[in-house]
Amino acid sequence: MSKALLPLLAWVAILVLAAAAAHRLHKNVIVELHAKWSGTSLLLEMGELVAKERDDNFWKFIDSWIEREEKESQSSSNSTSNCLEQILSQGSALLDGHLASLLDLSLSLRSASPKLVVYAQLAQESLSAFNLHSGGSDRPRPPRQKCCWVDVGSSLLLEESELLHWLKSLSGEPLLDKALNLFEFDHVYPQSASFAYTAILYGALGTPCFKRFHSILSDSSKTQDLVRYVARPFLPDGCEESCSACSKAGVGEPLNLAGYGVELALKNMEYKAIDDSEVKAGGSSEDTSAEDPLAQEVRGFIFSRLLERKPHLEGELMTFRDQLLSSEISDSMNVWEVKDLGYQAAQRIVGASEPLRLMQELNQNFPNLVSSLSRMKINETIKQEIVSNQQMISPGRNLLAINGALVNPESLDLFTLIHMVHQELSFADKILKMKVPSSSVSKLLRLPEPVESVAVRVDFRSKDFVHYLNDLEEDNKYNRWRTNLNELLMPAFPGQLRYIRKNLYHAVYVLDPVSVRGLRTVEMILHYYHNNLPMRFGLILLSAADLHSLDEENGAREKDDLSSLMIRLFLYVKNTGGVYNAFEFLKNVRVLDSYSEDSEENYTEARHIEEGFVKSLGTMTKTSAMEVFSKLKNGEDYRREAFESSQFVYRLGLSEVYPCLLMNGLVYGESQPQFSVMAAMNEELPKIQEMVYFGQIHSRTDVLDKFLAEEGLKRYNPKIAGTGKDSKYVSVALVVSESHPVVCSLQYLHTPGTEDDVKPVTHWLLVDLTKESGIRLLTQGVRYIVSCIKVLNTKVLLSLFSYGFLFSSRRAKYLRLLHSFLTHYKSGTFGEVLHLYLSTAKEMGLDIAKEAILESSTLSTQLLQFHKVMDFVSISMLTNSLQEKKFVAELFGIRPGINAVVTNGRISIQDSKPFIAEDLMLLESLMYRRRIKDVREIIEDVKWEGLEPDDITRYVNLINVAFLSYFVVLSAYLSTVIMAVSSTMASRTRSSETAQFELLKADHSAIVRHVDGSPIQIDAVINPLSALAQRLTPLLLMLEEWLHPSIRIVLNPMSSLGDVPLKNFYRYVLPSKEEFLSGGIGPHARFSNMPPSKTLTLNLDVPEPWLVEPVVAIHDLDNIVLEKLDDERTLHAVFELEALMITGHCYEHNEPPRGLQLILGTKQHAHVVDTIVMANLGYFQLKAAPGVWTLGLARGRSSELYTLQGHKQGTDEGPISKQILVADMRGELVHLEVVKRRGMEDEKLLVVDDDNGKKTSLSVCFFEWAANIMGTGEKKTSKQNTSVKFYFTTRHGETINIFSVASGHLYERFLKIMMLSVLKNTRRPVKFWFIKNYLSPQFKNLIPHMAVEYGFEYELVTYKWPTWLHKQTEKQRIIWAYKILFLDVIFPLSLKKVIFVDADQIVRADMGELYDMDIKGRPLAYTPFCDNNKDMDGYRFWSQGFWKEHLQGKPYHISALYVVDLDKFRQTAAGDNLRVFYENLSKDPNSLSNLDQVRFEVELFLIFFSHNLKQDLPNYAQHTVPIYSLPQEWLWCESWCGNATKGRAKTIDLCNNPMTKEPKLQGARRIVQEWPALDEEAQLFTKRILGKGRDEENTMQVPKEPSSTNDADVKDEL
Repeated sequence: MSKALLPLLAWVAILVLAAAAAHRLHKNVIVELHAKWSGTSLLLEMGELVAKERDDNFWKFIDSWIEREEKESQSSSNSTSNCLEQILSQGSALLDGHLASLLDLSLSLRSASPKLVVYAQLAQESLSAFNLHSGGSDRPRPPRQKCCWVDVGSSLLLEESELLHWLKSLSGEPLLDKALNLFEFDHVYPQSASFAYTAILYGALGTPCFKRFHSILSDSSKTQDLVRYVARPFLPDGCEESCSACSKAGVGEPLNLAGYGVELALKNMEYKAIDDSEVKAGGSSEDTSAEDPLAQEVRGFIFSRLLERKPHLEGELMTFRDQLLSSEISDSMNVWEVKDLGYQAAQRIVGASEPLRLMQELNQNFPNLVSSLSRMKINETIKQEIVSNQQMISPGRNLLAINGALVNPESLDLFTLIHMVHQELSFADKILKMKVPSSSVSKLLRLPEPVESVAVRVDFRSKDFVHYLNDLEEDNKYNRWRTNLNELLMPAFPGQLRYIRKNLYHAVYVLDPVSVRGLRTVEMILHYYHNNLPMRFGLILLSAADLHSLDEENGAREKDDLSSLMIRLFLYVKNTGGVYNAFEFLKNVRVLDSYSEDSEENYTEARHIEEGFVKSLGTMTKTSAMEVFSKLKNGEDYRREAFESSQFVYRLGLSEVYPCLLMNGLVYGESQPQFSVMAAMNEELPKIQEMVYFGQIHSRTDVLDKFLAEEGLKRYNPKIAGTGKDSKYVSVALVVSESHPVVCSLQYLHTPGTEDDVKPVTHWLLVDLTKESGIRLLTQGVRYIVSCIKVLNTKVLLSLFSYGFLFSSRRAKYLRLLHSFLTHYKSGTFGEVLHLYLSTAKEMGLDIAKEAILESSTLSTQLLQFHKVMDFVSISMLTNSLQEKKFVAELFGIRPGINAVVTNGRISIQDSKPFIAEDLMLLESLMYRRRIKDVREIIEDVKWEGLEPDDITRYVNLINVAFLSYFVVLSAYLSTVIMAVSSTMASRTRSSETAQFELLKADHSAIVRHVDGSPIQIDAVINPLSALAQRLTPLLLMLEEWLHPSIRIVLNPMSSLGDVPLKNFYRYVLPSKEEFLSGGIGPHARFSNMPPSKTLTLNLDVPEPWLVEPVVAIHDLDNIVLEKLDDERTLHAVFELEALMITGHCYEHNEPPRGLQLILGTKQHAHVVDTIVMANLGYFQLKAAPGVWTLGLARGRSSELYTLQGHKQGTDEGPISKQILVADMRGELVHLEVVKRRGMEDEKLLVVDDDNGKKTSLSVCFFEWAANIMGTGEKKTSKQNTSVKFYFTTRHGETINIFSVASGHLYERFLKIMMLSVLKNTRRPVKFWFIKNYLSPQFKNLIPHMAVEYGFEYELVTYKWPTWLHKQTEKQRIIWAYKILFLDVIFPLSLKKVIFVDADQIVRADMGELYDMDIKGRPLAYTPFCDNNKDMDGYRFWSQGFWKEHLQGKPYHISALYVVDLDKFRQTAAGDNLRVFYENLSKDPNSLSNLDQVRFEVELFLIFFSHNLKQDLPNYAQHTVPIYSLPQEWLWCESWCGNATKGRAKTIDLCNNPMTKEPKLQGARRIVQEWPALDEEAQLFTKRILGKGRDEENTMQVPKEPSSTNDADVKDEL
């Protein structure tokens, strides 16, 4: 019987063991990230999402939803899933195809939720304006229990009867309502009047009151021209009961966010930095193994045997062993097994049925899969293709492009990706509505974005007006120079000149010869000429007075203009004595002027001109020089030539930028660095070298002619030729495809004979013919059309918007003038009429504008007469000027009265400098070259299929279409399509960088998915085993699931690996379709099957604008060991989005105003947060939340010296603030320009103390640091007064500010002990400053109680790592960086000094002594390393090699304790300098700031890493950022200091010992006598406050991992 039971018992035992194993292994980690605000209505979010495509959709969605509710009433289910289906159905019905799919994805991401938070803020401000206190936090409560209200400025209307009464009152005498601020994102009802009373409705769709208010306001907008109806969707707190179930779906729930990554990184436990209070239940954490560690195999090596064979290499071999141990992931992996992991991963991926999903599985769970992957046999075909591709792209590099435009994969996040894809899909949708085939749409979307540079070439060639000093090809002076252009391609030292006898560089200066600046330039030219600079120099001379007369168009010129006189004298000397003597004449005038003490500052005097001329003329003529001078001064000789020279400058468009340099036609103003001829030459050199290399320039090429023939423009206008950021583009495709009445009524003016030609360039003139400026613009437009006749290839259309007219009669009369002019032109008498027309048009136009309304009969006659000549000239005649004004305002954002030109969607607004015909030519040339040419080629190659005649005629408005030829109609149609498509292409914002992915082979080592008709093409090069691939792969999978794009991914692994590439587990959090529709818990990261015994560290990989912190975490997230969860199956952590960052760059004339103080606030709270501007790129950042913010200059010296750039800048009325909107999850990037106030140009913003510590100028007015929830710090005080009771009777004196940082429960335990040791040794008030990001929720909950108990203040501060600064990837390294890199910006400006104390330090002295110490004007004060522990001599790396040479006798300091004089730190730009050092060093893998400090010297390697940024960086930079060395007793550390000095120690630091690697806690108890008592006190206090001991609070137990002798962390926590 017992034997029969044995098998059964065995099976039971097996099952029990299996269950126990399963219980042990299947532990999960779940991470969520919540928004700081509560959930918003999904219905209202859908309204915002459909409005992104066009605002009309918002109103269509409202009307359709109200109609649906009326039909369905309560018959349908009210479940969340049913509501979601209905919401998605209603929204998707308004969009087509891929846009509808993207809409579903956006709603699941809750990407419109921040917009609703903005409306909630505006609703709060609306109520506060009428003193209606609403209460609540995220959502204000309804006023008087009313869930909807209408704000009309003067009053708040809560009842429909009040609204009806207000509307009725508008028909009588106008009410004096105060203005209401509207924003670009506001929803304005389509039929609303543009300029009328404003009524803003606050309420939520789905509430009865919203339906009633909406009905009244929409009806009023349709029937009256007095109301502008605006809706701001918002559901007040407490109104959920009165709204429908679907309206409140999602409201008030925690808002789970997606779009971030979570990693569980395998932690190096070499120093056993664990809290032993958390492992008591698990037994001892010590390793009792007595086995010789050198006999153990390490990654395939047994070092005991190697030492026996090579004893002389003991040091190198031990260092190599330590390096292998520090990077060990899998105990079974050997070094040679790692080498080909990249190829093996690529092979496994391309062989899978779902390669993208497999790639995600590999790179997100790599430590679990690396062993099996390493055993795969390599396919040589795949490897060879990868190797072949890596001839063109470096191994391991990642690239990503969307429709051909490169995207920076490093900074790409989910919300940015969605924005980019939405833009592409939106443009595709608009183009498809123009009946363009999908195949052509794909070609259009892949067109590269043109590179727009402000440096354009102007064709200045002229024999009459350009005066060349020399000619390198003809002058005997250069006969001995070589002519071989290939010398340009030879290596040369930086700045070395190449003396080639070829006119490669033409440096022509445009200047006023009477100005001192101009004469100095001539002096410089002659200096370079005499020193044989290989450059051809020239001058174009002008008279400022003549330019002014040309601007005014009055023809009146000054008789005694000195500039004109100088030009005439120059021309005379040139014709008489040669060009060199002419230049010498100008130099002589400059020399005489420089000797004069009473000369004017900017212009030379007449007597110096006369003296210089007499001196220069000498004996050139027989006539006396004085007689020649008098004749030239009073006569007419050369007067016309002088004026024409100024005219030439005016026509070139250089009248606003002189003095300037034309370097081979490139225009450089005086303010640009390239105005220096050497800088301009160096910038032009690469272009010339490239052309020589490709044979485009040879010995017989005229370089100037080639450049200007290919790139030269006839005119320069910076407003037109500027960069893309200065230009505004608007897509007109939608108004064209939908046959907008205004667009359909447009008719065009074009040159005769081009009726059946396609006209790719279309100008719309927006003119106000009641103003002189409008008439001038129209006149120049006609001049431009006439001038186009001379250019055979120019085919343009010109149309007119005369929205300044209230009645069409005035326009008709002006058009009669145009008719008269063009009739004479057609009859061949154009030459005789042009001058008469141009001279009388302005006067006649002004006369028309003043006339009264014409009689109707007269009007009819004029219109009939005009129609008779429409066969050759077409121009719009609109009868409803109000409609036209509204169209212009809504589409282009241009107010009435402003004149502008819209060229294929590009808006060019005419300011005080009027456009002339040449400007329109410049617009045409630039737009065609940059943005229209490629579009035209694609459109003209389209094979139009299924195009109906109605589709053609609906887009064009031609008179008597039935009598016109097919080619005329088709050309008009194609011209309109090109205009619409090119405007759409130009209006999108994306990178101009591209890559030729098609050159890479994709037969065996790529993932290729082609989807017919997809408007999205994804091209990528990905290293599948990289940290970047961990984030990119889920994003690509998401796009494939939701949008089905065409994908081509070329795998590019590292060719030879020396270490395991990924040492973490990773999850990217994305919404799931099924979970979203079922109303699940929302997006979250879930880790399963993690190694149970490994120590893991949890980190979040969030988008750059996000600032997050943990709010729920029972366990230590720095030391996760899943097998110690006991009965718990899941470790759950919740983070919170604390802030969305406003970041930006601030400049003053291209230079950062270092130290400029900025404040950020709202309408209700003017000062919420503040910061200063860095010298590094003018960078600044501010914490914000969704809302409308005001960014401004702080009161005090910043606002006293500066204003923002804008209207009346630099004056007392200049702007000092601007509005910033944060309405999505991408934060906001701001570009801020500031200018000095007039009279303050020489004042300095920051002043440095003199030797006596006194300010050399006005003191800087510092302001308070914000302390509310959106502030940079959270300030807490234990008492209101400065004296608090504690161990001593009172604390008094100046507060001691102590700064520290901790992460993980162990270091928080150390931190509490450090704080107690500080407090027990001083009678002065103490304030602690902590980095908020990395503190556990338990510590943040405990610290307020501790502050009350022990009588101190504290503040939590943080700073988001800037995007431009090279970022560390490991959590510990980032924490160390915060200790030194951001000291100038992380603290409030009012804080003058702070002491950093390591968390694991024990203080034995009064820190007030150190706080008051005179550090001799240094910004930093550190303690040098001890040198009296001789056992550690071999580890003192700073006393040998690189460090010894670099320090040059200065001490190497320890960073566990240091003093920062923040005033001096900011004044001397120490923070900026440290960041520059860090940025330059951190990008070099062998530099000091790689943060892995190891002396790694082997026969095959000589690498120096720096592990401890907080320590190495200040020591490295101390020649620039000086350090004051503190007395040695201020820091004692057993590892480096002898026991003889321990008794004098004022602080003891528990720095790691690289020789013994003793655990922290063990060393603390042994080294510091008082440490156990302090630890017990802190533990008891924690137990009393939190209700449990630390060993109960954190049930996780962390084991001790095997020890090693690795000294890779010699300076860890030194």
